[in-house]
Parts: sequence; structure tokens; C-alpha cells
Amino acid sequence: EVEKIRIKITSLGLTESRITADETIQQLFVECRLNNFLAEETPLSLPKPTGGQKIHYNYSTVINVGKEDNHAEREYLKSILLKPDLSADSLKFTVVSDPPEDEQDLECEDIGFAYVSLKEIFQKQRDIIEQDIDVFDSQDASAVIGKLTVTVEALSALRSVHEECKND
Repeated sequence: EVEKIRIKITSLGLTESRITADETIQQLFVECRLNNFLAEETPLSLPKPTGGQKIHYNYSTVINVGKEDNHAEREYLKSILLKPDLSADSLKFTVVSDPPEDEQDLECEDIGFAYVSLKEIFQKQRDIIEQDIDVFDSQDASAVIGKLTVTVEALSALRSVHEECKND
């Protein structure tokens, strides 16, 4: 069996904040990043949700971490399990504002960040299935601007890497 981390970005809802009030923010997509070597993004940017609604991406991706071709990924997963102080032990989800078609001079802008700790998945021995995680304001890390519903299935891959650590 090829070891994989499965990630699904289901939906996004926003709470009232500078983001909902900002009319230049109209379309949103979500990027998912593993450390510095892997970034995936939802192929669609969707209209910003208003008034307690959610936008649904239903986007899934798989990161292969099998022994054969994925040395960097496996070493990174090992470091998560072995180094207790590693701050980069999370999958990072970034909510990005996609400028409208007629405003091409505007840049894509990161408006919020959400995190899933892979170490915590291993410690709790529990994958994250359709869980709402807080999205923090990119300009104020203490402010929650919304909820991202995600699935991260990493436990079997982490267990396998952990076995390998014990055998090294």
C-alpha cells in the first residue's frame, strides 16, 4: 500500500470582520502547504460567502509519502515526530483573495491562515475528518475570521514513518 496523506478542503465560512467588510475582497481560494516543498490550491476561487453562509470547494488532494520517491517528505515527517519543538509541524491552509477579472493590477492577497498539526494527529492517534478549524486573520493572528472545514488523513502514514524511526 502506498502511504498517503489525504487532504480535503470542504468549505469555508466567514465571521464578520474586516474581510467581510472589504469590498475589494470578492473571490477566495484556499492553498494548502506542507512545510516548504508542497503547495496545492483549490482550482476554483469562489465568491466570498456572506451572512453566515459557506462556500463549498469539495477539493481533495493526496500527498504520496511512500518510501520510494518521497524522501524529502518522509524526512520531514520523521522530523515532526522526533523533534518536539519543531514549529513547522502543521499543514498550513491559506485563504487567498483572488482579484476580480477587471482588476488585474491587484495582487492575490493572503487574508487568513489555518493550521492542522500533524504531530497532534499522531499524538491523539486520530485523523481529522470534516472538522471546522479556525482561520486567523493574516494581519492579526489573534483574530478569528472564519472556519475552514477540512479532512486530513495522515495517521497511517505517520505510524509507518514512526515505525521506520524506531528501526533506524
